[in-house]
Amino acid sequence: MAARLHPGVEVRPPLSRIPNRGYAHAKRALDVASAALALVALSPVLLACAVAVKATSPGPVLFRQERWGRGRTRFECWKFRTMVVETPPDMPAASFGDKAAFMTPAGDFLRRWSLDELPQLANILKGDMSVVGPRPVIVREGRLIDLREPLNATAVRPGLTGWAQVNGRNLVDDAEKAFLDGEYVANMSLAFDARVFFRTVATVLSRRGVDRDARRDDDGVPF
Repeated sequence: MAARLHPGVEVRPPLSRIPNRGYAHAKRALDVASAALALVALSPVLLACAVAVKATSPGPVLFRQERWGRGRTRFECWKFRTMVVETPPDMPAASFGDKAAFMTPAGDFLRRWSLDELPQLANILKGDMSVVGPRPVIVREGRLIDLREPLNATAVRPGLTGWAQVNGRNLVDDAEKAFLDGEYVANMSLAFDARVFFRTVATVLSRRGVDRDARRDDDGVPF
């Protein structure tokens, strides 16, 4: 599977290790510093997104949803709301016949450029998430979590971005995502995190991996 998902890329297979304490402390310190700096630097963008959501659709600016966190604990994940308030809650995107009918006027743009995920910078400051890690999954979508667990991918904080997101995003299935998440845990280091982060920037700018369904986010959640 590794050769098919990213030919020529040298990575450890899943299950090889759990990150050590020193790396975990350094990663947490960098998460806090980078999230705080990003919130300040991107405050005009955050304000513009909030105004766009509020001005184009009645309802709250933020969408809050319970998701799986580290060690299969649960936390409230925050996003800019991209669907109308009448949308059925916690329904996987694949269950919608016509997602465009539920999308707010600003929602499609926010998703295409991953701007809807920016409130998760606050989740990082709270300690629920990291900048890089397996993407958080809604509680109802237990299959992906079950696939991740034997690969040690539930042992770390979920991330704003992850190895699976820069290796296919919506173009890989749950088994492939879980495998990639396991590879991430097996290869965790500050250098590998930086590699994932900078590939994320390139992926977002090029919009690679959104062709299967441009209105579905990377964890299959409709909001």
